[in-house]
Amino acid sequence: MKYGSLNLGEGPILPLLLKMSWPSMLAMLSMALYNLMDTLWLARLSPQTIAAFTITFPIQMIFAAIGVGTGVGAGSYAARMFGAGEMDKARKTAGQVIILSVFSGVVLIAVTFSFPDLMLQVFGGTPDTIVLARRYILWIVLGAPFLLFLMMANNLFRAEGQPSLSMYAVLVFTLLGAVLDPLLIFGRCGFPALGIEGAAIAAVIGQTASGLLSLYFLLFKSPRFKLCLADLKPDFNIIRSIFQTGLPSVLMNLVFTLVIIVYNHILAPYGHLALATLGICFRINGLVMMILFGIGHGVMPLVGFNLGARLYERLINTVKVAVYCSSFFAGISSILIIIFADSILSFFTNDRELITIAAPALRIFVSPLILAGPSLVWINMFIGLGKGVTSMILLFIRDALFLIPLMYLFSLWMGRDGVWMAQPVSATAAFFVIMVWSYRELENIRKKNGRIENAPVSSDDTGASLS
Repeated sequence: MKYGSLNLGEGPILPLLLKMSWPSMLAMLSMALYNLMDTLWLARLSPQTIAAFTITFPIQMIFAAIGVGTGVGAGSYAARMFGAGEMDKARKTAGQVIILSVFSGVVLIAVTFSFPDLMLQVFGGTPDTIVLARRYILWIVLGAPFLLFLMMANNLFRAEGQPSLSMYAVLVFTLLGAVLDPLLIFGRCGFPALGIEGAAIAAVIGQTASGLLSLYFLLFKSPRFKLCLADLKPDFNIIRSIFQTGLPSVLMNLVFTLVIIVYNHILAPYGHLALATLGICFRINGLVMMILFGIGHGVMPLVGFNLGARLYERLINTVKVAVYCSSFFAGISSILIIIFADSILSFFTNDRELITIAAPALRIFVSPLILAGPSLVWINMFIGLGKGVTSMILLFIRDALFLIPLMYLFSLWMGRDGVWMAQPVSATAAFFVIMVWSYRELENIRKKNGRIENAPVSSDDTGASLS
């Protein structure tokens, strides 16, 4: 059975997984590299700038929560409809994504401009960081509708077997941002020196261009989502179906926003160097996590399609191969970062005090990466199965249930270093919970596959097959 430009129901699993994953991995890697360069340029202004930049992470997580969460729901629903042959429902999903991205973006702009200082105080801002952070947040929010649409549309492209389209759109964003960043931050090539505001403006320009490119792809380059004006009419049945899977992902990404806020509040008393360390560690750790997310994004449509086509054994094997791949990559990456932590940090800053604080923190941060790979594959498996509530629970376990209490407990016990230690301890505990839950689900799927294989063949089925 053909699905978009790739055949998701036949052929070797590993090459197909790589074909579905590598565009997403490349796109997300480029995004992580852009974020890393953003941090690098701002770090050269001052550690205080990085601290202020770190305070704005929650607003970026809110963008991701709405965009990725809604996109996950839309992509999962469209993949299942493609697998089941319901082409009209899959096509109308794209129209709802346009509506949802515009509406959500406008609401975010209105709220941010109404209460910028209050938002930053809630995010963990202090009087010495809010002034700089406000200059960034009031610009970055203007790109919200375009960024949200980019995130949502990416999942649609993957759902129809066209992951390269999402890659091209994200590459436009990251390349524009990477080129404009130093020009607008430091005032080069005739551009004004805008500091932290320059980083935000560069991002907004990239988001706008990539959002418009995604719309062009959806309208003219997509072989399945051929939109007409009627598809832009709100269809609340499809929106409800999108959020049945996507809302848990939205909520869980918001929980991760809460985690960032808790980090900011706990670390604020230790000064701007602790906040700067958090920002740098998140960006470097995110470089590997983006690749792991890319593998998970490749798994999701494969699982959804195989579920719709009732190819249960293939579904199980797809998850198994993805777990092996993600574990191998995460393990190698964490070893390299641990060995070269000091050298990596020297690219960001010459401040020896900051490097002294950040080096052990970075080693601790990346140590549980080998457990993050399989965990993300299993969580995306549940999303592909349409079990958004289960994925929400597992994400909550991974990102909040153990981590937030341990951050408070360990900080009382070991001070600033205890905040970093909470990460590997909570990740290890969450890994075993997610593994057991996922194995049970895979066993249920295996039993279902056995019942189908052992089901008696009716005479009508035999005659049809002989004919």
